[in-house]
Amino acid sequence: MAIKPVRVSQLNGYIKRILQTDPLLGNISVTGEVSNLKFHGSGHVYFSLKDESSRLSCFLPAERAESLRYELSEGMEITASGYIYLYERGGSYSLNIRDIEVAGIGNLSIAFEKLKAKLEAEGIFDPAHKKPLPFFPEKIAVITSETGAAVRDILKIIKTKNNYVDILIYPVLVQGPAAAGQIAEAITDVNRKWPEMDLIITGRGGGAMEELWAFNEEIVARSIYQSKIPVISAVGHETDFTIADFAADRRAETPTAAAHMAVPDIQELKALTHEFKKQLQEALTACIRGKEAALERLNLEAFKRDLESRIVVEQMRLDTIRTENLHQITALLNSYEKEITTRKAALDSHDPRAIMDRGYSAVLDSGGRLIGSLNQLDPGQSLTIVMKDGQADCTVTEIRRNSHDS
Repeated sequence: MAIKPVRVSQLNGYIKRILQTDPLLGNISVTGEVSNLKFHGSGHVYFSLKDESSRLSCFLPAERAESLRYELSEGMEITASGYIYLYERGGSYSLNIRDIEVAGIGNLSIAFEKLKAKLEAEGIFDPAHKKPLPFFPEKIAVITSETGAAVRDILKIIKTKNNYVDILIYPVLVQGPAAAGQIAEAITDVNRKWPEMDLIITGRGGGAMEELWAFNEEIVARSIYQSKIPVISAVGHETDFTIADFAADRRAETPTAAAHMAVPDIQELKALTHEFKKQLQEALTACIRGKEAALERLNLEAFKRDLESRIVVEQMRLDTIRTENLHQITALLNSYEKEITTRKAALDSHDPRAIMDRGYSAVLDSGGRLIGSLNQLDPGQSLTIVMKDGQADCTVTEIRRNSHDS
């Protein structure tokens, strides 16, 4: 006999009660591949888990998504743990997730590359933001496991190289779900409580990728980026790279390398200081000798001798100049004397008296002007005849011209 018909909501409510009271479905883990991934504005995450033949709807609440150690991406193989829940209004069921584990190294690599690309795009790895390491740090904070080999190696090397450094050990977990939160909080705490620290070293020894994963979480990268104190990341072995390495101000291949990087060798500094001292002493000695020599030159007796010597040299130089000038002046005077003699002879040859000595005379009118032509004469005109031994006055009585001038 058929049961009485029920309403859709009654059926869905019944199925929901069945699902919620089933002990298996109330705490179940499902493995599959992430598909149709959607991040809602509220922070909730919706996706499907699928295998080769089936698909299961999944719901990851915002508070669980925030604490997730890995950023989900399409194609990741995961194991999701939670309970089966029926959405009565839609009549569909889903896996409401409490926790997620990533299965396989390949999927960890996917999560690593995705987070790396995201933080790089935000500038978390920008070289311009990285702070220089102090040359001689006086106080160093080491954030790592207090029982691991890394902290022992760091302490041993720093104290061996430089026992003037104070070291603060801040113990944290370096592996497991809670490790990333502790590491990030420790970096923030050191900045807040001990701002006088010159340097922070954080890291751990080697291990598998999943064992190092705490240093690949976003919360650690952001705390390193926000640190005002320079940070050295020292995780694993030389071939291991973590997100923390890219965010840190410097990456060290190993914790041992970080210790060597952090402090200078005090013995090398002492040797260098000794060499500088030696060079300074040599420079000072040379300077003092130079000043002594200069001071000796200021000695009165030495100055007198030097001055007398310089006077003699200057006197010889002046005598030479005087002799050379005398020769030049004498030669110039002789040249002028010859030129004067030559010009005097030329003038003497044109002297009227010399011409008169040869029997010539000059005829002057009453105004003393020289008569050179009959055209300047008139009958009865008074003239003066000048000769070498005197002059005579006369009157023109007659003018006779040469026959060839008529």
